[in-house]
Amino acid sequence: MKIYPTDKIRNISLIAHSGAGKTTLTEAMLFLSGAIDRMGKVEEGNTVSDYDPEEIKRKISISLSVAPVEWKDHKINILDTPGYFDFVGEVKSALRVSDGTVIVVCAAAGVEVGTEIVFKYADEERLPRIFFVNKIDRENANFQKVLDRMREVFGSKVIPFFIPIGQEANFKGVIDVVRRKAYTFEGKTLKEIPVPTEFEDEIENYRMMIMESVAETDDELLEKYLDGQELTQEEIIKGLKTGVKQGLVYPVLCGSSTSGKGITFLMDTICDFLPSPAERGVEVGYNPNTKAEEKRSYKKDEPLSCIVFKTMADPFVGRLNLFKICSGVLKPDSMVYNSVKGEMEKIGHIYMMRGKKQEPLQSAEAGDIVAVAKLQYTSTNDTLCEKEHPIVLRQIVFPEPVISFAAVPKSKGDEEKISAGLQRLMEEDMTFKVSKNTETNQLLVSGMGEIHLEVLAGKLHNKFGTDMLLSLPKVPYRETIRGTVKVEGKYKKQSGGRGQYGHVWIEFSPIDSEDGFEFEEKIFGGAVPKQYIPAVEKGIRESMKEGVLAGYPVVGFKAVLYDGSFHPVDSSELAFKIATSMAFKKGISQAKPVLLEPILDVEVVVPEYYMGDIIGDLNKRRGRILGMELSDGLQHIKAQVPMAEMFRYATDLRSMTQGRGTFKAVFSHYEEVPGPIAEKIIAESPKAHKEEEEE
Repeated sequence: MKIYPTDKIRNISLIAHSGAGKTTLTEAMLFLSGAIDRMGKVEEGNTVSDYDPEEIKRKISISLSVAPVEWKDHKINILDTPGYFDFVGEVKSALRVSDGTVIVVCAAAGVEVGTEIVFKYADEERLPRIFFVNKIDRENANFQKVLDRMREVFGSKVIPFFIPIGQEANFKGVIDVVRRKAYTFEGKTLKEIPVPTEFEDEIENYRMMIMESVAETDDELLEKYLDGQELTQEEIIKGLKTGVKQGLVYPVLCGSSTSGKGITFLMDTICDFLPSPAERGVEVGYNPNTKAEEKRSYKKDEPLSCIVFKTMADPFVGRLNLFKICSGVLKPDSMVYNSVKGEMEKIGHIYMMRGKKQEPLQSAEAGDIVAVAKLQYTSTNDTLCEKEHPIVLRQIVFPEPVISFAAVPKSKGDEEKISAGLQRLMEEDMTFKVSKNTETNQLLVSGMGEIHLEVLAGKLHNKFGTDMLLSLPKVPYRETIRGTVKVEGKYKKQSGGRGQYGHVWIEFSPIDSEDGFEFEEKIFGGAVPKQYIPAVEKGIRESMKEGVLAGYPVVGFKAVLYDGSFHPVDSSELAFKIATSMAFKKGISQAKPVLLEPILDVEVVVPEYYMGDIIGDLNKRRGRILGMELSDGLQHIKAQVPMAEMFRYATDLRSMTQGRGTFKAVFSHYEEVPGPIAEKIIAESPKAHKEEEEE
């Protein structure tokens, strides 16, 4: 592929609700532009952009994929993105480096939840956008119904540029509303025909919408329009180009990606109406040394700067980084500076990616999307630049994980292998986190949903040859006391020769701190010699790791050593530790022990009409509603909910709100578990099972 100048590049992300046909549309654009010889099918697992074994197995897109096509002296870098909510990080990455976007809508299903969500994401990046109504030839397709719904949801900026002639099995052509031309599809060829008379009124209505939109882009055109003068075809197209690039007009096109009908018009519209990187303005960042604001224009004569938006971990090739060149020219065998890590990197080969295939490039100019392998320090969200002109470019803001599971090796001894593999997967997926819970001693994997984590388990198997099982995490319960007691602990052992003797009196009492522990000694007259007092404290610290109720750590108590006795020969640190342990078990058992559970501060954000369902569900989860607030048309419900009730909440909330609800949860404090629930937890605890086995 030749090197394209910045003004001939279009970086376009395809975004949609799952199942709208983005991957098939990518395949059609590749085929019709001559990039591939035959179209693959998602069902057959042979498409260019869905090449990961998990994508082929599940028949859904999991990762964003780059697929460049050449069309009418332009290079269109297509970024095919997943539609499932679990892989939102991939969508965010694609939109960060896009200069425009195509929102794909199914002609039968219409505007779905995912359509609304990706539209908001495009808004956040202030991206110009085109709507493509796909699957016009599908049963129950209804273009007019979908168009009306799009205008209802997304406003009057939604304007049809093309409308279908016939639909479902009768879909045979399209009408170009802007140019007043009609075409029929005859095999692989297009045939221009006179505009069918039955569409004339409809076209006139749409052209009035177009005129109004065009008039709003320019004061002179507005004056001409208000004076009742006819706008010329050149003025209309020029005004529409301005309107689309400024986000004042959202063109609607239609077609079928499976048959390829209408796809060439989509590629024409992308090249003619969506902006090049240069037209999107400057990239704003900061100087890592001075922290002062820095700017870069999409020009080849500016200092080099690139934003890394995707990292792929391969056990054989190593890391492959995808990035967009935001200024300057990138050449093979050059040195660049990673301004985030503060390290120099050697650029070896530069590749153009098309799915998983790599094509070497001699150079790449500002605005293009390329890949480089085997960079030592670089990962997603890093900036590569010239050391003499350092800049850190705006980073992608990834959502925090919302669901966690415990990862257990399928085979014993695979712990290290799993841990290493998960670390590599974290490099390529910024919405995936791995952590170790020291209290429960579990390895936790956290992501955007259950499918997300299942897919990562599959990737672990495919890429690193090891398997993990996912289970609900253990709740890090704790125990404390509500009463005050004084108890004796005495350890005396005689077995010939030197014996063992330790004797303590300790008072146990509750304190306000929910996770603290205090130790104090009030020994008079040397009843317990000073050299043994640290052994008493150590004995308590070791004993408090396992409580008397269910074996959970004991917190929130004070222990006062106030009396005891010793033997001049037989006493030892070990004897006093054992005596203390005996006193601890007896004392905690008598001091009204209770079970504590972690409580989370939860904020749920949902459309108002789901509020009743959400509050009812939180109440069922033993939650306390703290307040509600209306903001940006959404209800923000704040509550405190036990952690034990929240493990699958991400999945349940998505189900209750058809994917429209989001939530955040952070640890707040520990609280006493209600009696009946505590009894069940104690009965099911490892300590209870251990005692049963011993009996």
